[in-house]
Formats: sequence, structure tokens, C-alpha cells
Amino acid sequence: MTQDQIILFSLFGAVFGLLLWGRFRYDLVAFSALLTGVVLGVVPTKDAFSGFGHPATLVVALVLIVSAGLVRSGAVFLITRTLVNSARGLGGHIALMGGIGALLSAFMNNVAALALLMPVDIQTARKAGRAPGLSLMPLSFATILGGMATLIGTPPNIIIASFRAEALGEPFGMFDFAPVGGIAAIAGLIFVALFGWRLIPNRGDSAQGVDALAEYIAELTVPEESKQIGKRLGELDETAEKTDVAILGLIRDGKRRYGRARSTIVQAGDTLVLEAGPEALDEFRAALSLDFSDARRQEHLTAAGEGLEVIEVVVPETARIAGKTAQALGLAWRQSTVLMGLSREGRPITTHVRQTEVRAGDILLLLCPVGHGPDVIEWLGCLPLAERGLNVTANEKVWLAIGLFGGAVAAASFGLIYLPVALGLVVVAYVLTKILPVAEIYDHVEWPVIVLLGSMIPLGAALETSGGTELISGALISLTRGLPAWAILTVLMVVTMTLSDVLNNTATTIVAAPVAIQMANALKVSPDPFLMAVAVAASAAFLTPIGHKNNTLILGPGGYQFGDYWRIGLPLEVLVIAVSIPAILVFWPMAG
Repeated sequence: MTQDQIILFSLFGAVFGLLLWGRFRYDLVAFSALLTGVVLGVVPTKDAFSGFGHPATLVVALVLIVSAGLVRSGAVFLITRTLVNSARGLGGHIALMGGIGALLSAFMNNVAALALLMPVDIQTARKAGRAPGLSLMPLSFATILGGMATLIGTPPNIIIASFRAEALGEPFGMFDFAPVGGIAAIAGLIFVALFGWRLIPNRGDSAQGVDALAEYIAELTVPEESKQIGKRLGELDETAEKTDVAILGLIRDGKRRYGRARSTIVQAGDTLVLEAGPEALDEFRAALSLDFSDARRQEHLTAAGEGLEVIEVVVPETARIAGKTAQALGLAWRQSTVLMGLSREGRPITTHVRQTEVRAGDILLLLCPVGHGPDVIEWLGCLPLAERGLNVTANEKVWLAIGLFGGAVAAASFGLIYLPVALGLVVVAYVLTKILPVAEIYDHVEWPVIVLLGSMIPLGAALETSGGTELISGALISLTRGLPAWAILTVLMVVTMTLSDVLNNTATTIVAAPVAIQMANALKVSPDPFLMAVAVAASAAFLTPIGHKNNTLILGPGGYQFGDYWRIGLPLEVLVIAVSIPAILVFWPMAG
């Protein structure tokens, strides 16, 4: 092993280790690794930032912007309003929502597709009186599966196409993934709709499940001259029980008093730590004439005279507030919004709510001026938990948005225009027709993903140039020596899936794609079946909440635990491999 190979393998090992640890955001980790590689001389200085102009990076960014335009036009809610019915049985609902989610994911970013449908699914579950957790995981998996069917459905497919262009001079086309990815998606959807959802743990009856979604750890403050001053904390139990609120403890002088502290005498300025839903919390506050946790901001908001509203949002990994506290972010003074409560499944909260670091998957209960909710949600980068058309423009632009996008996809599919150019023209058209405000274009780009791609692509190229990918492929070939073609592809898919379950699927693809090409070259066969195997396997991250952003997004709203994912995810991954291998060998034969 050469010195450059040792340095690069060490860098990739450090990247994977830090991504698994999760202490630092993946874009910072990847960018730091890139700069380290440049300083150590394993990445040429002239190629240091070549990844940011790479076609794969551009397509991912443009797909996100186009997805936002489709949302604003009302195209998605046109479908959901027409088809979704809360009276439908759970299996039928999952089949329908999964089908819609998969179809949308084939033509827009699958994270965006889930972000659109998740509020609809939660609202439908509430109306039907069942736990949202019974349908959110199938919906997440369906959007992941649907992205496998087209070039633009998921970043791994875009990356794979670019690697094929470098290896064979021509990328995969828009629907080249459909014979394999589409078959895997259909088989996966059938499994999820008929059997998979039955494997999800049902923690209590449906009513309890719905209530559990809305349970927050919240804080209310005892104001000056309150009638509760001088009472023992235990004396508030009667009101708490009537309003369905659990009193968890008390904070005084900034210090949390653990346990119930029932005999503690309530004083002015004390903060009661509670567990309750939004309605119960407000009823308890009104009954005892308590203040919100930030009394000073409450006075400011009330004085504004606009009235107040409570909104619920879920925190995605890329939200502005993720990894920060509400206090450090300046939520109150920047957006005139108070963090009332925080819901975090299975994780204790031991500090003031507004001083608690918010994590991806958390659900936040926010108090803001009436009518400001959409602006606050957009500024935070969070997702609303209630069905609302926050980003919908005039309905007459629905078909214009769909037509522009459909025309671009068709033109790119027939080779009339280069895909990045086609998507770029759609973005320009959306702006000119006022479907998408020009001021918001860059707000819809997932910059951490762009930085990750831009950083990892030069590192992956350096690994390939140094002969590192050849070493990995040689090891896999030695492991599978003498085995039939289907067994070799199976090993490659299992290794790729395993990496994707614990790492970012984009990073996994950048490492696995060159290995696939090297394996094909060593075996003197077509690289297409190997690339297709990596494309499907990198997207099939169903075992953990960290393998794919969609799995992280549903963690809090669905009330899931880490171990819930493998129950349905493991048989689904086995099924994906079982149907993909024969399809690959039929549609992309080794002989090429």
C-alpha cells in the first residue's frame, strides 16, 4: 500500500467514524477531510473544488429548487386533496399514500416528497383516530423506494450516472434505472402495504398513539402575585389531573429540582416542568393563571395586539435550529416566537426547554403572532405537523408548473438536451412565471448535501487515482472468487447496503461506485450491472433512523425507537436484493 493510499484510507476512515459518531454535521466533516487531503497532497490543488461544479452536484441542487416550485404551484396537494380519505382502512391508506409518495419521489427529491406528504399523513391519522406511527414509516420507505426508479429520484442515481459517463463516455438516461429500481420499488411497496406495516410495534391503542404524538415537555412560569404562591406543588395535582397534564418537577433559580418535589412551596418566578399536549397545556395555564416560560417575551407578543397562535413543527437535519438552542438562535427576538415545548421520543430533557439543544427528529411547540406561523416555519427550516398549504401560490399555475417540468424531463429523456441544462431552464421558467420567487431560490437548496457532494467527489477521485478503489475491488473479487455472477452482485449489494444503513447514502455511493467499476474491469465484464447494484443498494437504507434523512424525519412524529426500523427494514432489504439481482442480470447482462 502506497503512502497516498494510506493517507486516503485514513481520511475515509476518519470521515466514516465521525459520521457514525454524529457529533459533527456531515458537511463539516466532509469539507474538513477535503481540505486535509489538499494540505497533505493527496488531492491536487487544482481539483480541490472541482466537485462543486460536478454535474451530479448541480443536478441535486436544481432538483431541490424544481421540487420547491412544484410545491408552491400546488401540484402535490392537488393530488392529495383528491385522493386521501381518512375513512379508508389502514392497509388501503398505506397503499395509496405509498403509491403517491413513490410516484412523486421518482420525479422530485425523495426528501422533499416526504416533507410534503408527512403532514397529510399525520392529519389523516388524527382524523381516523389512529397512531401516526403506524403509517409514517411505510410512507418514508415508499418515498425512498420510489426514488430508485429514475435518474433524478435520489442523489445516488445521479452520482452513479456521472460515474458511468466517466467510465463509458455516456451516462445512464432518465429511465434507465426503471427496469431494476422500478421493479424493486413495486415489490417493496407491495410488501410494505400488505405485510410490512403489521411489523411496526403498536404501543397502546390508537387513541393513545395519537395523543402520544402531541405530548411535549413544556414549562410554565408562576407570575408575581399569583394565587398559586405559597401552595405546595402537590396541591396543583387536582387541576393537572383534570386538564390531563403531568407535573414533572420544578425549576428555581435556574436549577432543576428532580422528581416531583411535592412538598416544595411554590414561589414567584418558579418554572413548572410539565408533560402535556398543546390543548391541555393551554387549559392548565389558563386555569392557574400561569405565564409562558418566557414571560418577558409573552408580554411583548401580547402587547403587539395581533393575537397569538400555537404551531407544531418537526425538525429536519438541515433546519436552522438543529444543533442549537432556541435561546442561542435568538428565536424570541428575531422571530417574536417562544419555544413552549419540545417532544423528543425516549430522550430525557434535563435543562430549560429554551436552553435545550434541538436535534433532528424533535417536535417543537411554538407560540407566535397570529399569521406569522408560515414565516417562522420557513425561517427555521422546519416542517409543519398540520396539513396546510403554506407554500401554495395561485391554483391556475399548477398545470403550467407540471407542464414545464414534464417537458424538460421528456426532452432530457430523448437526449434533446443535457439534463442539468433542462432543469436549469425549468428553474428560470418558474421564476419568470412567478411560480417560485427569485428571492427564495437558494433557500430551497440543501446546502449541507451540496457541500458533502462537492467535498467527497474529489476525495473519491483521489482514491481511484491512487489505486485505492482497485485494492477494495480486489479484496471483494478474492472474497467471491469462483462464485456465480448473482452471488458476486449480492455481496456487492450487501456491503453497500450495510454502509448506507449507517452512513450518508451519498458518501456511500461515491466510495462504492468506483469499486463497482474496478470489479467489472477486473472480471472483464460490463460495469453496468455492478453500477446498477450499487445504485439500488445505496438507496435501500431501511435498518436505522440515521441511514436516510427520511428515516430521521419520521423518528419524532412517529414516536419510534431506534430498534423499530429493522423490524420492517430487514425483510424489506432482503426483498430488494432478491428481486433486484434477477432484474439486473436480465436487463443489464454481464456480457454487456
